[in-house]
Order: sequence, then structure tokens, then C-alpha cells
Amino acid sequence: MHTVKPGQRHVLPMDVWQHREAAHQARVRRYADPYLARRSAGKKHPVEDFLFTYYTQKPGQLLRWHPGAGTILTGPDSADRSAWKFYRMLDDDDLAAAGLPAGTTAATFDRDSFLAERREALQFAGIILRGTALRPAQFGCFGLHEWAMVYRQDKFELRHEYLQLRLGAAGTDRVVEDNRVRCSHFDAFRFYTPDAIPLNELTPSRDNQRSMEQPGCLHANMDLYKWAYKLSPALPSELVMDCFELSWRVRATDMQASPYDLEEWGYPPIPIETAAGKAEYVEHQRTFSAEAQELRTRLLDALAPLFAGIRED
Repeated sequence: MHTVKPGQRHVLPMDVWQHREAAHQARVRRYADPYLARRSAGKKHPVEDFLFTYYTQKPGQLLRWHPGAGTILTGPDSADRSAWKFYRMLDDDDLAAAGLPAGTTAATFDRDSFLAERREALQFAGIILRGTALRPAQFGCFGLHEWAMVYRQDKFELRHEYLQLRLGAAGTDRVVEDNRVRCSHFDAFRFYTPDAIPLNELTPSRDNQRSMEQPGCLHANMDLYKWAYKLSPALPSELVMDCFELSWRVRATDMQASPYDLEEWGYPPIPIETAAGKAEYVEHQRTFSAEAQELRTRLLDALAPLFAGIRED
């Protein structure tokens, strides 16, 4: 039987939650509307499309506002949530437990159905988030993963055929050969060209992902958005968007440090082939790492009741 436990409820009147919903949607549209306009026009953007094309969360899904677990939405419009996945309407017993009058229209996150379907995803996200938070940050990769993805690319399929390499093919290859390549993130490593794979000092894989991810990695920090949206609607959308906006800024730095010439797109290079460029990259890395660690803590805190539910089961 579903119950609303005393001490875990947070009741939002309709005017309050709809204000938060509208603010969230405006926040999302700043990023989503230009992407949708480009897509309709058949145009691409190498930096600003990424969070909508690489990740599986689509703009329409991101626009949906969720208050997160433990919150009750009241008012007639909350009835719309009855058709949303992982929501349920409160019955009379729930309303009494929440101190709400009988007959109140109210909706809340459906913990039981969420855990029944998303238990493994929740467990894996918890492993990644906790493990990454506990490891020391490494700041010596200098973004060479993007360079390794186009190393000797003339032998292989072009990665981004509409972009030019800032140093040309030969110059790009020399940067890879003249530097230590030590990417720890499997979802970057898996896009290396075949000739670049043996140059990486580490061998990240899906199997060892849980033990290799570390908080200095730009891609691990970008993926906080992935873990956040995969666990919606258990998390408040404001937290999901905090992760999204960090990922947006990380992506910009990642591509500025890449071998591509993005000046005409409004993204000047971080020339990691130079000492000054390496220092600039590490400065960004450290800033992102600190912000990401705070977000990991917030994610784990918000998910703690669900982790407890798994242990109780």
C-alpha cells in the first residue's frame, strides 16, 4: 500500500509549484529553443547541440518540471500528473497522513513504481557518484582525448566532417605523439581512432568504469547531468538543471581545448599544445571539479531516501 510518511512530506500549493514550473521552463528554453530552431533549419552547432544529441534526454522531456521525491503537489492542475510516469494521485489515507483535507486533488512521486523499474539504474548511479567523489582528482590529461579521437583520422572515418583542424592533420597527430595520453573515462576513450587506442596509458572500459572515474575528468563531471536526468522525476528539476548548466560550460571548455578551429562559432581555442594552454585548461578543470563535487553531494543527499528504500527492501 502506498503511504505518505510523516516527516517526509512537503506540500506545495498550486500557485507555488506552478511558479517554479514556469521558472524551470524558461530556464530550459534558453538552451533548447536555439537548438530546436537549428534542427528545424537543418543546421548543426558543434558545441551547443551536444547535450541534446549525445545524451538521450530530449528538450520536451527536460521541459517537464518535477519537484522530486517527498513533495506533494496540490490543486486541480496536479491531476494532469496522473498520466505522467512515476506519479500517482493521493488517496484519502495519503491525504490524512499529509494533513490535507479529504477530497483534495494532489499528486506525488511514486516511489514504489520508480524503484520497481529503476532500481538498477539507481544503484549504479550511486556507485559512480560515491566512488568518483571519494577519489583524488587528476589534472594531467589536458583534454587530449579529443585529439586522440581524430589521430590519423585520414585513415578512418572523419569525426566531424564540417569542422577544420586548427593545426591541420599532421600538426594534430604530432600533439598526440608528443604528449602523454591518459584518459580515464570510457565514454571518451571509446571514440578514439584505432591508432590512438594503444597510446592511452590507461584502459578504461565499461567493466572498470566504477573504479576509474575521478572528479578531475571533464567528461565525468559533464555526466552528472546524465545521472540526474536518468533518475528523474525522483530529483527536483532545479538540481537537474544545475547539472545541465555545469555540463554546458564543461562542453564549451572541452571543445575549446580540442583540435578543432571553432573561432567562427564564437569559441576561441585553449591551445593545450602550449604550456600556457595547458595551465589554462587545468585552471578550468579545477574549477569544474570543485563545482561538480558539490553537485555530487547534492545528488547523493537528494537520493538518500531512495537508497535507504533499497536497503529496507
